[in-house]
Amino acid sequence: MTFSLTSIISALNAKVSGSFEDFKPENISIDSRSLQNGNGTLFFALTGSHHDGHQYIQQLINKGVRNFVVQYIPDGLENKANFLVVENTLFALQQMAGYYRSLFSFPIIGITGSNGKTIVKEWLNFLLSPDYSVVRSPKSYNSQVGVPLSVFGINEQHDLGIFEAGISQKGEMEKLENIIQPNIGVFTSIGSAHDEGFLSQEEKIAEKTKLFNHCSLVVLEKNPLIEHYISQPKLTWSFTDKNATLFVSQKWAENTATRLTLVYQDQTFEVTLPFTDEFSIQNAMNCIGVLLYLNTSISVITERIQNLYPIEIRLQAKKGINNCIIIDDSYSSDYQSLKIALDFLEQQKLHQKKTIIVSDIFQSGLPTEVLYQKVFSTLQNNHIDRIITIGETISNYLSKLPHVISFSSTADFLKQFNTQSFQNETVLVKGARSFNFDEIVVLLEEKKHETVMEINLDAITYNLNFYRSKLKPETKVMVMLKAFGYGNGGFEIAKLLEHLKVDYLGVAFADEGVELRKAGISTPIIVLNPENYSFNTMIAYDLEPEIYSINGLHSFLKIAQEKNISQYPIHIKLDTGMHRLGFEAAQLDELIAVLKNNNFVAVKSIFSHLAASDDKQFDAFTYKQFECYQENSKKLTETLHIKPIRHILNTSGIFNYPEMQMEMVRLGIGLYGIGNSDYENQQLQNVSTLKSIISQIRIVEKGESVGYSRKFIANKPTTVASIPIGYADGIRRSLGNQKSYVTINGQRADIIGNICMDTLMVDVTRVNCKEGDEVIIFGERPKVTELAEFLNTIPYEILTGISQRVKRVFYKN
Repeated sequence: MTFSLTSIISALNAKVSGSFEDFKPENISIDSRSLQNGNGTLFFALTGSHHDGHQYIQQLINKGVRNFVVQYIPDGLENKANFLVVENTLFALQQMAGYYRSLFSFPIIGITGSNGKTIVKEWLNFLLSPDYSVVRSPKSYNSQVGVPLSVFGINEQHDLGIFEAGISQKGEMEKLENIIQPNIGVFTSIGSAHDEGFLSQEEKIAEKTKLFNHCSLVVLEKNPLIEHYISQPKLTWSFTDKNATLFVSQKWAENTATRLTLVYQDQTFEVTLPFTDEFSIQNAMNCIGVLLYLNTSISVITERIQNLYPIEIRLQAKKGINNCIIIDDSYSSDYQSLKIALDFLEQQKLHQKKTIIVSDIFQSGLPTEVLYQKVFSTLQNNHIDRIITIGETISNYLSKLPHVISFSSTADFLKQFNTQSFQNETVLVKGARSFNFDEIVVLLEEKKHETVMEINLDAITYNLNFYRSKLKPETKVMVMLKAFGYGNGGFEIAKLLEHLKVDYLGVAFADEGVELRKAGISTPIIVLNPENYSFNTMIAYDLEPEIYSINGLHSFLKIAQEKNISQYPIHIKLDTGMHRLGFEAAQLDELIAVLKNNNFVAVKSIFSHLAASDDKQFDAFTYKQFECYQENSKKLTETLHIKPIRHILNTSGIFNYPEMQMEMVRLGIGLYGIGNSDYENQQLQNVSTLKSIISQIRIVEKGESVGYSRKFIANKPTTVASIPIGYADGIRRSLGNQKSYVTINGQRADIIGNICMDTLMVDVTRVNCKEGDEVIIFGERPKVTELAEFLNTIPYEILTGISQRVKRVFYKN
């Protein structure tokens, strides 16, 4: 196989700068922060409206990286590394991935659709791995960047590939098709995801089906609308249409399983699926279609399909015992996903000490010795303090790494498990499903009750980028983390935001900033409500105060003088009509007099706050505020001869008044998926999902009551489920008595009776459910905005009211 720097230069038609020795990349990287960057890396300096990978080339050179694909060579670096200069680095990454894919001739399965892509990919991997050496997309790597990075995981030992492709707008799928070049296609479903990027559902279907332009066959549920856009041969399946290639003639549920009778090419056979929900059954049918096309025997299909299992595709960060952070990736073990998990570990680590618990690694396609040499180097480069290996093979190959503890099986590890051996560290649990590492996670995880709030870090990234798209490239972004990140979490989100290179973080009080500093956050932090007594603490932890009064300014200057500090950054707040905090116009002369010729502090920014940026009916007032701000800030800057950062826009201001953005904006509730209009909300992704479980189900007879004060009297036999969450967890009592609802297995269940301190009750008479089933208190349905409407309040109050006793789980796909 020819894949070296020489062939890459030719494939990209790149201009070359540097003294090249031919070089075969061991690592394709787009992230300067990854600890896996080194002399075997080829780095692509991707650019966007608010990021530029070229800025980090010098520090990458310092780490030993010598080969870069760039759009320009940064000043002063011309002779320090080898540069492949192209017009567009993202296109070059995709072009190179397409070239790399073309070097292999084995079959590739390409999967697209609105939902189910990752599950179908993982199930196909499980079903086909006994017969093939499979390479697949790690996690949900299905984007314009994720797909090319996935393709680089192919090697000479593989003989089948499974890659998923996701798009959000026109023109994207053709690029992904050129990279994946699939021979077999799977269309999972069509839904509302990413509707905003297309004029109609038909346009979205037409775009998605471009993935199949060169396929020999496409597997999908029989649907004339979708089939219209697919000219290739099709293997269709259906529960209702006997003309489908694969027809389900009978279907019945048995406890936790579903039995199907299938008809295919005059053959009739039965399969048993370990699921009862429609979504899983549909995904399994797509898998059966692929297996049939690949001539898998009926006996093998029936044997393997009954062993399908729930897919956990998320990397989760959880609070652990003894002040640990647990990164849970306990369901998969391959080399590509190991690298992703290690980057997530570095991003989310709260403590300097890092531990990994790792099993034997499967499905790499590499010879065992080559695979574990790569694993050895990767763990070494990531500076892991303690490595716990479980499995005979990995234990043999990693024995020479320092601080390795080896066990032959998970059972052996559990026998010797000691809670006191894990203290103040970040622990990555990374294992193949067959090793049952979920048992280890249970032991390491901090024990709290069964109600959790899940925080989608991918959605936070998406929402940040949405608001950044409204800004000029040079505009800075300050993100508000006050009130425990609007109830979502503090340092975990701050770690992500620092990774995403926001310019400032904002907190309400000094102690919030101190906690972030203790967690290792180095991004500048502004304290928006500093009490005078906290100024010493703020200086000790490098926190920057908002100054909104003469008294506050004098107090801070006194401490700065006592400590002999010079040019300490402060932020001046102007009151332009909010009338909450800030200097009014009449106080500016006194403010100028104090600041003039004063070397103890430096005015880093001057800002104000819009009172009604969320309501366009107050346009005139908002523009009057902005005019007042411009006039007063100009007086300060010109008199003091300074050029501070200016900012007035909050979340709704970014959306409604982008012309007022100046040098910086402040992003708050929008980051967490909540806008101030229906249209704005449609553009954002849900971040927070509050979940619990059904703890008990009972039948309440007619005339009997439920809960305190007998507020609910059954007028007929009613099935009632009790949920272990109540007003002590932040669920307002006024949501009871059928004012609101929860979602169980996709179905609505009204809250009945008074909400108790630790429990609420719901009517599940018409809901198919059992004890232990998951309950959504809020998330996609009902949304936080719905609950706010029920209560005649704002979403802020709902989110910030969720108790700290509710465990937060942070995840990314």
